[in-house]
Amino acid sequence: MTQITGHQLIGFSTSAQGTETFQAANPAQASKLEVNFHEATSNEVHEAVEKAQAAFQLFKKVSNARKAQLLIDIADEILALGDTLIERCMAETALPRPRLEGERGRTMNQLKLFAEVVKEGSWVDARIDTAIPDRQPLPKPDIRQMQVALGPVGVFGASNFPLAFSVAGGDTASALAAGCPVVVKGHPLHPGTSELVGHAINKAIQKNGLPEGIFSLVQGTGIEVGMTLVQHPGITAIGFTGSYRGGKALFDAANQRAVPIPVYAEMGSTNPVFMLPGALEAKTEELAKGLAGSFTLGVGQFCTNPGMVILPEHESATTFKNILNQANQESAGGTMLSAGIKSAFEHGVSQLKENGAVSSIGSSPNTAEGNQVQSHIFETSLEEVIKDSSLQHEVFGPSTLLVNSSGKEDILNFARNLEGHLTATLFGTEADLAEYAELIDILEQKVGRIIFNSFPTGVEVCHSMVHGGPFPATTAPQTTSVGTAAIKRFARPVCYQGFPQSALPEALKDENPLGIWRLVDGELKK
Repeated sequence: MTQITGHQLIGFSTSAQGTETFQAANPAQASKLEVNFHEATSNEVHEAVEKAQAAFQLFKKVSNARKAQLLIDIADEILALGDTLIERCMAETALPRPRLEGERGRTMNQLKLFAEVVKEGSWVDARIDTAIPDRQPLPKPDIRQMQVALGPVGVFGASNFPLAFSVAGGDTASALAAGCPVVVKGHPLHPGTSELVGHAINKAIQKNGLPEGIFSLVQGTGIEVGMTLVQHPGITAIGFTGSYRGGKALFDAANQRAVPIPVYAEMGSTNPVFMLPGALEAKTEELAKGLAGSFTLGVGQFCTNPGMVILPEHESATTFKNILNQANQESAGGTMLSAGIKSAFEHGVSQLKENGAVSSIGSSPNTAEGNQVQSHIFETSLEEVIKDSSLQHEVFGPSTLLVNSSGKEDILNFARNLEGHLTATLFGTEADLAEYAELIDILEQKVGRIIFNSFPTGVEVCHSMVHGGPFPATTAPQTTSVGTAAIKRFARPVCYQGFPQSALPEALKDENPLGIWRLVDGELKK
């Protein structure tokens, strides 16, 4: 059985140089959990990055088949942890077993999906323009291009998904798939879970006979560990899921380096939902109850939580609000992931309550003792949200703001004034879509994913998913952190001009030994 030590995982070695320690807490019981975790020192972070740099020179040359097998074996080793992982994760997060077992499955599936992408190989986007030596007035050289691994990547685990957006989550999976070693900064709310998964990753690396340093895990509660990681010259990119404040701080630090690096920070969103007239009239009760379930799901601790709902001027809007409030009255509430997250949520709720332009529709009747919270529904007008952009800011937890409009032009003007968000949702009929076609055009410039007739809280892991969006939702709106396109964040194009066949990478050789799809003289072929 894998034991939790409280030490850093520096390649295949453990390390406990730091004299300061911290403990995880059970948020449901407000009690400390066993095992003291050492705060990583700057020396340990440097050692982890140096091992990653050395490993990169070997790992980037590993075959697609071996990289794919590594990802599959990581998934299998995570499953092999069994109840040890699930029970520790339950204790550190207060999340229920079914949720965590489902999240474990999601984590494994995305690792295996990236394994398929790597094994197939076409993700490198090989492009070949063959030479035309007799072209006039100048000969055309042979030019070939492909994506290559960027280098060691720093990954920051998220608080709200201790498995799927953490140590072996999408950032780690996509970086390893690209051929990049990873140094993970574990989230301090679930350090035991992080260490268990870290051991599983290193076990898979050793099983495949791959070099030490492909993976390391450093832990700590303060900003020093993370900043040391971002500022190390050996780190070539950062993956982050969390708050705007945290993501922006890392982004700024990375851009102040002597050699700036990309920071792929997913920083949350209010995810506006547009209830269009036809749908609201036809499905008033269904939509109201659906919203109640969506904004309270997981105690509202999702970055795709529907935090702002735009209602048309329609008689069914009043019925919608009444049914929504009644459904919320039947909500059981829930326990947030930590006292700090609860405090931030209650601060956001207090700001809404103190805003003279915002009124409360209702709150769930449960008590808010310990780390438990009530779910809240507020309302305001479109004009007020346009005047006060702070009303667009995420309140991380179970709350939603209903925004009353006075007509189509009002809604379109509101959409034009939106900040960047991860998602926007349209509930409508086909007639609504035709009537509000301009709204879709506007939202394409504001979000990464536009959803029709379903709530945004589910994020499917697949080839076509985009989990991203314009700033301030993310710092890199041209990318996604979920789905196989996430691999492109940790690669860059390299062009080979005039090379003999013997010196070219396999992906660019004429005989195409990898059998991948390539763009050859403008034609996509194998």
